[in-house]
Amino acid sequence: MSIGGGSIEQALATLSEMTAGAVAIGKAEHLQRIEKAQAFMRDQGIAAIYLNAGSNLLYFTGTRWYPSERMVGAILPASGAVEYIAPAFEESTLKDFMLVEGAVNCWHEHESPYQLFVDVLGRMGVAPDAARPPRVGICESAAFFIYDGIRPLAAGYALENARSVTAHCRTRKSAAEIALMQRAKDMTLAVHVATASMLREGISTTEVEEFIARAHRKVGAPGSYFVIVLFGEATAYPHGVSYVQTLKPGDTVLIDTGCKLHNYISDITRTYVFGTPSERQRSVWNSEKAAQAAAFAAAQLGVPCEEVDRAARRSLEADGFGPGYKLPGLPHRTGHGIGLDIHEWPYLVGGDTTPLAPGMCFSNEPMICIPGEFGVRHEDHFYMTESGPRWFTEPAHSIDDPFGLRK
Repeated sequence: MSIGGGSIEQALATLSEMTAGAVAIGKAEHLQRIEKAQAFMRDQGIAAIYLNAGSNLLYFTGTRWYPSERMVGAILPASGAVEYIAPAFEESTLKDFMLVEGAVNCWHEHESPYQLFVDVLGRMGVAPDAARPPRVGICESAAFFIYDGIRPLAAGYALENARSVTAHCRTRKSAAEIALMQRAKDMTLAVHVATASMLREGISTTEVEEFIARAHRKVGAPGSYFVIVLFGEATAYPHGVSYVQTLKPGDTVLIDTGCKLHNYISDITRTYVFGTPSERQRSVWNSEKAAQAAAFAAAQLGVPCEEVDRAARRSLEADGFGPGYKLPGLPHRTGHGIGLDIHEWPYLVGGDTTPLAPGMCFSNEPMICIPGEFGVRHEDHFYMTESGPRWFTEPAHSIDDPFGLRK
């Protein structure tokens, strides 16, 4: 049996370390990313961009730093070397975390990092010009206070969103990135299988969450990057409920979890029934599987992202759900990009006309929500190759055998 019947110890014993051979992104690839961004900036007429602490700084420079109330980041000019901005007392620590080296421009606590930013731009050759203001992109993930601090000091500059540069680079994953994501997803899928095997009547959602964290550590992750465990009617709410549930026979079970491997994220959802599925559960489960398959089939090179969402909704509407976002049905987008962040551009949603291109990675999760009854979400991810979409993990097999373990 793939659902229940085993102990926690037996479930953990099925898992082993899975990170052997997984290689973090190296300095050479970070330098290639910088070169790609700079070539695009020159082509688009963007003079420089600011990369705030967080995933954009990590992506381009390999420098891991969490955003806070202090401005820490890097200036990437269209030509020339990257330079950093940081509080003076953090200079040595920042240098220790650097992968791509660069000058560190420091400010003391009583000084303005925003004035320093403008001053450094000028010294780097991006001088203000009232007649033809240089275009300077501000990291889209930077807190508003950073933009608000720079804006009044930036006369002679045209400030804009740096997303055109960051998304251009980050949406198309390299082979090394896809390999890390593949391994992370393999790890989480193994955790899903183990988790399903140890379910028992009376177990709480909290106990299952604790097991999943242990299981992720057993396969080599630091733990769960996130986890959502839902039973019964609570499964109708995509991101969970505030209360703990206890498992009963006949309950729908929805588990959504992921981990990190060298900064890249997995994110997989499985839905099944503890005990014997009802005909209603079986029917909805199969409608969800059909919608996920329709979305995958629509994901062809050059097709706008929004068409993948439309394909999933057409499938659901043919089975009596919706229309559109109406419940019972699919209340959210069909999928999101993924990489260093769990939700990245582009999105599989109406209005996103980005053409699908090789290297793009997406979740495929057209969830069916039926308030008062239950919900079903199958979430697997795929990436675009030169010949079309390819699954990272194969979709759930059937409601009776979700992991395809029965012979």
